Parts: sequence; C-alpha cells; structure tokens
Amino acid sequence: MFQIEEELKKLPSKPGVYLMHDADDVIIYVGKAISLKNRVRQYFQSSRVRSSKIEKMVSLISRFEYIVTDSELEALVLECNLIKEYQPKYNTMLKDGKTYPFIKVTTGEAYPRVFAVHSMKKEKAKYYGPYTSSKAVNDTIDLIQKLFKLRTCSNSLPRESGKGRACLNYHIGQCNAPCQGLVSQEEYRAQVDQAIRFLEGEHEPVIKMLEQKMLDASERMDFECAMEQRDLIESVRQISQKQKITQSDGEDRDIIAAAVDENDAVVQVFFMRGGKMIGRDHFYLRVAMNDTISSILNSFLKQFYSGTPFIPRELMIQTEVEDHQILEEWLSKQRGSRVHIRVPKKGTKEKLVELAEKNAKMVLEQDRERIKREEAKTIGAMREIADLLGLEKIARVEAFDISNTSGIESVGSMVVYENGKPKKSDYRKFKIQWVKGPNDYASMEEVLTKRFQSGLEEQREKKAGEGLERFSRFPDLIMMDGGKGQVSSAKKVLEQLHLEIPVCGMVKDDNHRTRGLYFENREVDIDRNSEGFHLITRIQDEAHRFAIEYHRALRGKAQVHSILDDIEGIGPARRKSLMRTFVSLDAIREASLEELQKAPSMNRQSALKVYEFFHSS
Repeated sequence: MFQIEEELKKLPSKPGVYLMHDADDVIIYVGKAISLKNRVRQYFQSSRVRSSKIEKMVSLISRFEYIVTDSELEALVLECNLIKEYQPKYNTMLKDGKTYPFIKVTTGEAYPRVFAVHSMKKEKAKYYGPYTSSKAVNDTIDLIQKLFKLRTCSNSLPRESGKGRACLNYHIGQCNAPCQGLVSQEEYRAQVDQAIRFLEGEHEPVIKMLEQKMLDASERMDFECAMEQRDLIESVRQISQKQKITQSDGEDRDIIAAAVDENDAVVQVFFMRGGKMIGRDHFYLRVAMNDTISSILNSFLKQFYSGTPFIPRELMIQTEVEDHQILEEWLSKQRGSRVHIRVPKKGTKEKLVELAEKNAKMVLEQDRERIKREEAKTIGAMREIADLLGLEKIARVEAFDISNTSGIESVGSMVVYENGKPKKSDYRKFKIQWVKGPNDYASMEEVLTKRFQSGLEEQREKKAGEGLERFSRFPDLIMMDGGKGQVSSAKKVLEQLHLEIPVCGMVKDDNHRTRGLYFENREVDIDRNSEGFHLITRIQDEAHRFAIEYHRALRGKAQVHSILDDIEGIGPARRKSLMRTFVSLDAIREASLEELQKAPSMNRQSALKVYEFFHSS
C-alpha cells in the first residue's frame, strides 16, 4: 500500500521529474523540479494556497513516482518527452499535432535540387521555412522551376550523366537537362545561387530580369513569350506580397502570444525568416481553470519546440515565463547556437507581439461563436425536443424506417444521434424475414423486436463478463418515421419486452415534408424555424436515406441473382464470379464471349450459355 506521507519523507533534494497517478494508475500530471523534495511536498501541504485545478488534481492522486536527473535541463527534456507520451489530463496540452513543410536546396550536390521536406537533417543543404501552407511551398517550388530551370530528378550527377533520355521538364522548357550535359556545372550553379537569393527574399532583381525579357519578346513580336514573362512577373509579385511584414535586421524569429478563456487557449505564432513574415499559424491548447498566460506559454514553448525541426535565433513572447533561463539553455542546445527568449517592451517588436495577441483573441472569439452555433444545432436542438415532449433529458435518439417495393426485399434502418450529431458507428440495417408482403407496421415490429431483444441479450452477457456490445445501449427517445400506426407498433414491442422508452412519430404533410411530432396520442406542433425542428428533419431524412440505400443494394443483387438463376449450367460459384467481375447485369449483357470466358470459374461452354441467353432472339 502506497503511503503518501511516508513516501514524501524519502524524496531526494535533487532535480528530476515526478509523475502523479490516480486510483486507476493513470498518469494525470507530469512535472519537473530543481528539488524533488521541495516541489512534490508542496502539493500535500494543507496550509498552502492552491488553484482549484491543483486542488482537484491533488484529491485524485493515489500515488506518485519520480525520476532523478543530473540537471534541471535534463529534467526539462524528460518532462517534455513524458508529457508527449502520456498526455496527462492536468497538464496544459497542445491539441494540434501539426508539421510544417520546408523548402530544401541540396547545396551539397554537384547539381543541386529544390524540393519540399517535412524534416531537417544535419547535412550540406539549405532549408527555408517553416511554411504554414503546403500550397505556398508547392507554388514557390513550381515558380523556381520556371524561373531557374533546375532539375527535379534524383539522378546522381555527373556520374549518371548521358544515361537515358531527357525528361519531360526539358522538353517543356523547365529544365536545362544537366543529365544530358547540356549545361555546365558553373552555369547551373549560377542559376542555383539566383534561386537561393530568391528564397531569401531578393525578388526585385528577378522582376527586373523578367520585365526585360518581356520587352525583348514584345520587340521581336513574340507575344506568346511576352505573356509568359508577364504571368511569371505576377507570380513573383504575389509571393512577395505574402511577405508584407518586414524588419530591417533580417533575423529569424518567432513571435508568440496567447489568449485564454475558461476552458481553452489559442497561441498565435508569426514565423519571420530573414526579417520577412513567411507565415503564421494558431494552436489550440487544453487548459484548466486558473491557468495563466505565462503558464500556457511555458507549456507551449516546451511542447512545440520539442517537435519542430527548426528553432529560430529569437523568440518574442508577450510575458515572462517561469522556466525562462532553462528554456533558453535547452533551445540553444537544440539549435546548436544561442537562442534568446525576449519580452519586447517598446517599438516595432512590441507592436508585432500585440498583433499576434490580437490575432489569438480573434481566433478564440470566432471559435467560441462557432461552438455556440454548433451547440445550438445539436445539444440545444436536443434540449428543445426534450422540452417540447416534456422529457427531462435526451442524449441518445434512435430513429427507424422501413423501405420496400411492393413488399419485395423489405428492409429496416436504425440511425443513431447522440447529442444532436449522427453516430454512424451505431447505425444498423435489418433484413425483414418474418413478414411476407407489404406490411410496414408488422415489418417495424420485427425490426424493433430484433433490435431490443439483441440489446437485452447483450446486457445479460455483459453482466456475465462476455459478449460484444452492439445493441446494449438503449436510447432516451425512439423516433418512428410515421404517425400513430408506427408509434403503436413500437409501443407494442416495448410492452412485450417490458421496456419503458418514450416513442414519438415524425409526421409528414401531404407534400411529404416534416410537419410535427406525434407523442402521447396527440400531434405536437413545432416552430418550423427552430433548431429542434431542423434536427427532426435531418434525423427523418437520414433514417429514410439509410433504409433506401440498403434496399436499393439488396434489390440490385436480387435482380441479378434472379436472371442469372435462369441460365442453365450457371450455379452459385459462376453466378458470384460474374457479379464480382462485371458488377451489374447490363455489363454482363454487353460483355463479349471472350470477356465472359475470362471471368474466374467460367469456361468457354458456360460463357457461351450466358452469351446466348442474352443475345438469342
């Protein structure tokens, strides 16, 4: 038995990482400490004032463990790794597992290439990014190919030069074919250097070069070439426009700010490379009550920069963080050179941090409004229906429908909505087997009997500790596609099985549009502009769609089966082979004798019988 008071006495006064476990032995929090003894003991001191988040967490701690490290830096690295692995409930957690593309120039090759990558390696190559848009990366690389005609192949040059033919890029004027020795290494390198300068933001020389080419083409009346140059100029200007925010110092830096509400936080990051903003992105974090901007940024820096392949020389943040010095040391080690974390107090840098903060607040506000709208359409709509029917609460709804054509291949559908959203994993199809002919009421009784008998059986198996759970969870409300008759059929089944579940019918008007609900022997009118009404319509349409799709599939198979059954010598194996090979009856009818013969299990004699069956007059 783990005795917390006794284990606290054994804690060492050394740096390390501690892990808090709950009664189910789940890790609910991971932290680091300069002194494990001092830090962990603080959680259990009754005299200490703690946030409600920490109070709640401490009440759940069943035991703790710790790992001693040689330094606080090692403790920080270990903490990052353990948080990533266990994702504890009470740690502030990044919700986004985003990765970003970079543009790589293989400067270590004799004939360098330019392409997109998602990771950085220590090698002879130049990396540009990260970019927040894969499209922006692809557009830039495509433009570089058109401008500088660099190769895209992976051939080892010049060793493999002259082997094979020039690729399509050469023939469309987007590669100078170094693979064929049509350009010297010096000339090719000059083009690569221009591409590098372009990636570093020197766009004006390229625009001037293209303008001159456009004028030259116009003078010799080569208007097609002039239009090509004009389009390239426009593409260069578009890329240049995306880098509006600039700073004269040409540094690589990330500008980071956060906004927080009761349950969530958003961190906005501006990526500046070479003094130009090449992209921005926002990140959602799961937070608990009383988390501060400082603690959120502290957690974000650890989690984000433990996973990103590039760390800039400077991080500008909106407020000081607890682990400032140790984070700088860790990031510097990751980068291989000094990294500074700064809180700007004036000038352009402060304005950029303020801009990032405004963007974070805007994203959080927009997201809050989106969630409110979504909740109104889902949970709010469920609440409206519950109030309308006088029910305390509705979380799960199951809706049923029957589909048949003159009683042939009758089927039933069950669709499930939880908290106002479809739960497709719980949808079920039923083939009507007990009822013969077009009897929707009897067919519905069969469907409901199968559904709830299976559920009761699963519940018994669950108590015995065995069996799968497909039907064991029952709904708070059953919705029938129809009125009084369908509701009566449902109630009859529930009474026979001794179940008490509210049942209502979704009634349609003469134009086959949802009109209202039939509940407790009366029709309940609904405001047609309400979210509850819109949800009922969606549920009814979904139940109908699901039944129709299943019925159509069975009907199609039955049609093919019935016709092929009439062909002498075509048994189940050959019938199945024909259906799998040709998919539809029309495809079998239109197939040639040779095509029919190629189907598995078919020989010439059987193929001839099928062919003659469809083509005899």
